[in-house]
Amino acid sequence: MPTSSAPRDAIELARDHTSGVETIRARFSGHAYDLHRHDEWLVGVTDRGVQDFFCRGARRRSTPGRVILLEPQEAHDGHAGAEGGFAYRMLYLPQAWLRQALPEGGTIAGFRESLTDDPRLAGAIRNAWGAIAASAPRLARDLTQSAVAARLARHSGQPTRPAGGGRDLGVARRARDCLHDTWTEEIGADALARAAGAADRFQLARAFRAAYGTAPHAYLVQLRLVRARALLTEGEGPAAVAAACGFADQSHLGRWFRRAYGITPGAYRACCTGVPDHGPGSR
Repeated sequence: MPTSSAPRDAIELARDHTSGVETIRARFSGHAYDLHRHDEWLVGVTDRGVQDFFCRGARRRSTPGRVILLEPQEAHDGHAGAEGGFAYRMLYLPQAWLRQALPEGGTIAGFRESLTDDPRLAGAIRNAWGAIAASAPRLARDLTQSAVAARLARHSGQPTRPAGGGRDLGVARRARDCLHDTWTEEIGADALARAAGAADRFQLARAFRAAYGTAPHAYLVQLRLVRARALLTEGEGPAAVAAACGFADQSHLGRWFRRAYGITPGAYRACCTGVPDHGPGSR
């Protein structure tokens, strides 16, 4: 009987509880993640294969050694771009931590590119990942993370994004602001269109997808997932998080969470808090 040479999908998570920096090392043979967002700055390096992802209005293809740079709330997904799958490692840098970790006088308003070649940054990411994953002494963790922040400063600049403007962009931005203000509430497409000043729900849908790469409802789910992730980090149980974040129930949260992050809410909570992923309310 023929056997597949593609490796099994796998995710390893670790967290530095001092800085709040999270790490992931993962491999996927095909589809990895649906379109989603994070509150943190994401910096990662592709280790093997072709890592295909959508960002800033276009598909990107990262190959071994290339560095991926994503801003907070920047929508992206993930897929294998060739046979054999891909593997990568990523750091999730809290916004407050990065502001403090940058060299004196350094700022990052945004990343010029979402995909770049910088071997020194790639090495710094791998070193920081290794220190956190191995629970290295605090000084070693601090030094490797500071090296990442120092190298990131040279990639700061005006982000490159698709050009846009006119009334449709204003409609999309007003709709987005409305969703951010009312993310725990249920709002219909017609009501959102009126709040955004759109002619109807169809104009709203077109304008929103052109600006943010997804539909308003999917964007709302992503907002709720970002908040759910933060609550799980603080130790809240998945059932309580589902109720607090506007999901129908724990199973509803679990389905969306796994599609976005490749892991169950309970497993993510266990990684961040040390609370085992079992028992009532842990799925």
